[in-house]
Amino acid sequence: MENEHKLLGGAMVTLALAISALVVLPYMQLSDEQPPEGLSDYTTVQLRGRGSYISNGCVYCHTQQPRAKSQAPDAERGWGRAPVAADYYYDKPHLMGTMRTGPDLLNIGARQPSADWHLGHLYQPRAYVPDSIMPSYPYLFDLKEEAEDGDRVVNVPPAWVPDGKVVVAKPEAIELVEYLLSLDRTYPITPPPGMP
Repeated sequence: MENEHKLLGGAMVTLALAISALVVLPYMQLSDEQPPEGLSDYTTVQLRGRGSYISNGCVYCHTQQPRAKSQAPDAERGWGRAPVAADYYYDKPHLMGTMRTGPDLLNIGARQPSADWHLGHLYQPRAYVPDSIMPSYPYLFDLKEEAEDGDRVVNVPPAWVPDGKVVVAKPEAIELVEYLLSLDRTYPITPPPGMP
């Protein structure tokens, strides 16, 4: 500690090794990764929905990374297989999430392929899942006396809609649902060595 040049040199070498091991090496391992057959890039509408997914905070409560059987029985829950790096080929930034207040959504498009269900669930989650703690997103919808031509009417159970009103989805809600429906990673994959 008496020679600041040796201390600085040691710190620089340690930093270089850490960057090499934690950044450069993983990047080199994944740089040749190609999207699996069956995975396609997001459409413009789905990308706008993805932006809405981020801005509405969905990423805080939902993951997009089913766990392997050794970690948790996600496949038994119907959430899908454990993911591989190629599943996220078109995701920039990756939205894997950090906690599971709600279910994992990587395969929600396969598990729940109904756009009507998703729209109703966004309007009032407890109308579809009574114990849900998910917040409702009423600002993604309009309440109207009657629907106009071109309106996407949401068929919410009558108890959840004010009398004499219809629920109409705004474009942002429709785009968000398009993104959710695109989350379908049911194509076959070859897992990397060592994965179940």
